[in-house]
Amino acid sequence: MYHRGAVQDDLWELGWIAYPLAILLMTLVASAPFSVTDALAIMNGVVFGPLAGSLINAVGLLVAAVVAYKIALRTNKLLDIEQQLERLPGWIKRWPVASPMFLILVRLLPGVGGTAATQVAAAYRVSLWTQIWTKAVVAIPIATVLAIFGDSAAQYVHRITQPVRTYVIQHEHHHHRDAETRP
Repeated sequence: MYHRGAVQDDLWELGWIAYPLAILLMTLVASAPFSVTDALAIMNGVVFGPLAGSLINAVGLLVAAVVAYKIALRTNKLLDIEQQLERLPGWIKRWPVASPMFLILVRLLPGVGGTAATQVAAAYRVSLWTQIWTKAVVAIPIATVLAIFGDSAAQYVHRITQPVRTYVIQHEHHHHRDAETRP
């Protein structure tokens, strides 16, 4: 956050390509099994601001829903879905497996929820559309709040550190000038 301006300047030098690159990065991270996208969602808010950061997060998450589902369709035979389902909390097991409410609630589990929901959706051949919207309902609001928080936190850090930074720079300047005038 301290070097936010320099990072933004570097991104602006890339021009419009910075946005698809950020979306691609969010897609890759969000479609990887057992990934946690929170830090990246915050970073997108810090670097791109709350609106663009939220849009980057949302598009990346939607594309990741498709990518992860397509991967899960090919790999779900390798995973023991029944064993995964047994380990779920009771409040989730009250809903029919692979129902939209089940997929939404599973996604709320930190760290493993998104992967478990995607694997269940693929194993039970839930429609791609249901996979996308159930991920969107959970992940996009969280990522949006994180992007807004990231931007606000960066602004706060800049606001409180700027006077200190200015003082240090001025103090160093005076210190160097005094050192040069000493015999």
